[in-house]
Amino acid sequence: VQFFMSVMLSRIANNTHARLYTLQRALFSNSTVSKPNCAVVLSGCGVYDGAEVQESTAVLFALSKRANVQCFAPNIDQMHVVNHWNGEEMQEKRNVLVESARICRGNIKDVKELKSDDYDCLLVPGGFGAAKNLCSFAVDGADMSINGEIERVITEFRSNKKPMGFSCIAPVIPAKLIPKVTVTVGSDTDTADNKWPYAETAQAITKMGATHQNRGPLQSYVDEENKVVTTPAYMYNGEPDDIFTSIKAMCDDVLKLVNKQ
Repeated sequence: VQFFMSVMLSRIANNTHARLYTLQRALFSNSTVSKPNCAVVLSGCGVYDGAEVQESTAVLFALSKRANVQCFAPNIDQMHVVNHWNGEEMQEKRNVLVESARICRGNIKDVKELKSDDYDCLLVPGGFGAAKNLCSFAVDGADMSINGEIERVITEFRSNKKPMGFSCIAPVIPAKLIPKVTVTVGSDTDTADNKWPYAETAQAITKMGATHQNRGPLQSYVDEENKVVTTPAYMYNGEPDDIFTSIKAMCDDVLKLVNKQ
């Protein structure tokens, strides 16, 4: 009898645990709070001729537990290839999409496939690739042109009133495309210890008809009207931790705008 009772109690306990587990899974998997879908546009792999690797991975880290992320890049040749060891130009060609795939472990699509209707927000990390491959700012300054697919994507997101985030040098793109937008690349003046080596970018932004807002190295700026969030990241000569904090601030503010929609 004792053996029989022991078996029965064990079965009851197991069934109870199974029901609780099933209930917990149902509660969490059927939650009405769904993750937003975020598109991230990369511009190669490596600060001098592509996307800034630390900024790009910081974006992916900052979004990883809070959003569904899909990376994109233009299927075009880079403007040029730079040896990141010695800074010299290399006599070879590399493809922006192929190089960008290194950052996101191959989970990437041609930017031609990116449609605003499929995503809640757009993020564009910096690096010279943003100024060389997504647009021509590195060569033409305020007279720059923008890659046709990048222009289409940003125009679509803006038309659909969906938030966008740009870090480092990438804010020059909305500055060129979006009338009366306000962005930040950090400071409009350098310091004696060269903490803001690209401060002159602020003047180019103003020349393009946008407004530049000074911000600290760990801060982002939110243009509520245009739903554009920008942050200095490596426009500031800081430590990786500074850049991760800057990028997280941008991602936080983009997701706040998404939640307001």
